[in-house]
Amino acid sequence: MKIGIVTQWFRPEPAYLPTNLADELAERGHEVRVLTGYPNYPDGEIYPGYRQRWGEQTREGQISLRRVPLYASHDSSALKRIGNYLSFAATSSAAAVRYLADVDAIYVYLTPATVAAAPALLSKLRGTPVVIHVQDLWPESVTSSTMGPQGFAAGLADRILHKTMQRIYAMSASIAVIAPTMRDIVINRGADPAKTRVVLNWADETLFHPTPATAESRQAIGHRNRCTIMFAGTMGPFQNIHASVRAAAAASGAENVDLVFVGSGIAEESAKKLAADLNAPNIRFLGRRPTADMPALYGAADYQLVTLRDLPIFQGTIPSKLQAALACGSPVLVSAPGDCIELVENRGVGLACPPDDWRALAERFNQAAKTPPNERTEMARRARALYETEMSRRAGVDHLEDMLIQAAVHRRRT
Repeated sequence: MKIGIVTQWFRPEPAYLPTNLADELAERGHEVRVLTGYPNYPDGEIYPGYRQRWGEQTREGQISLRRVPLYASHDSSALKRIGNYLSFAATSSAAAVRYLADVDAIYVYLTPATVAAAPALLSKLRGTPVVIHVQDLWPESVTSSTMGPQGFAAGLADRILHKTMQRIYAMSASIAVIAPTMRDIVINRGADPAKTRVVLNWADETLFHPTPATAESRQAIGHRNRCTIMFAGTMGPFQNIHASVRAAAAASGAENVDLVFVGSGIAEESAKKLAADLNAPNIRFLGRRPTADMPALYGAADYQLVTLRDLPIFQGTIPSKLQAALACGSPVLVSAPGDCIELVENRGVGLACPPDDWRALAERFNQAAKTPPNERTEMARRARALYETEMSRRAGVDHLEDMLIQAAVHRRRT
């Protein structure tokens, strides 16, 4: 088939999902055309070596790549972020009319929702079937953000975005969502149940894979022959790492539990201060580490900690950190809303508790420390097996390829 992929982000940006999909579909014999912007994420500045201009079209192996100009920004200004989203919606729509004119189906990496503009135009003009891959819920992604509007403007934005999403769902030939609860939510908002399928995101498999612990990796995280729980990633307001600090400090077996933070973010300094105020020597902050080092650090820890605040926006979300941990064969300790707890507990890949409850999390820290090594090894085996069967790149691309083929076949029949 001729398959179009529309995504605001593509390599060399850290957007491995649409990049992996393009590569895999090309390897399976499809003609793949990618429509994307000039790389600027996550700093909001055009990458060195790129200059924005109209009409640039290149090839990367078997993939045709068309980049369109956009307003590059990713700072805390709501107006600038809107400019970034809407500029790509406009330029991609103008380019898509010719560049994707004869494709059999279009895949849309739907974050932000404005990426759907060009596919919606082609669906209207040419009847091109569109498969959207919903990565986050709108309008919540806007209205729950610190950059979101307030008061009357917030209510107006909510209504407009709800209507917009209903139209996106209606025009789509097929809808992929990243969690079971997200499927329920989008169906409740007007999506057709018959064309809505759960397709779990996968991890960057070039990076995340089982890596045995070594003396060097254990030394890197300061392993002290205790149960070592590692939090890796962004320390922002949504992760509520302060609850994790309180839990580790309050654990009755604190002398047998170490909590290690790898990464950084706006909540890092206040979390360090809290750990000092609580006199918690079992908590360490290691700062940012090179991405290439992370699999070894995952292997050196006993559990990976995954936390999210108890907010409506996260009810239908499985954070990418969970896939990364399972891909590495790491048992997980989860404090998050929605599907994460059910997935972890039902599949026996770790321990879980409700979000925003540091006392319950402290109990899980104690339980983790008391879990025998053989049980922990079995958790690790089940974690990797779950990833391979339901979350791997192969499993995800199988689903998406099938949805694209079915959409194209249905178009031909009708």
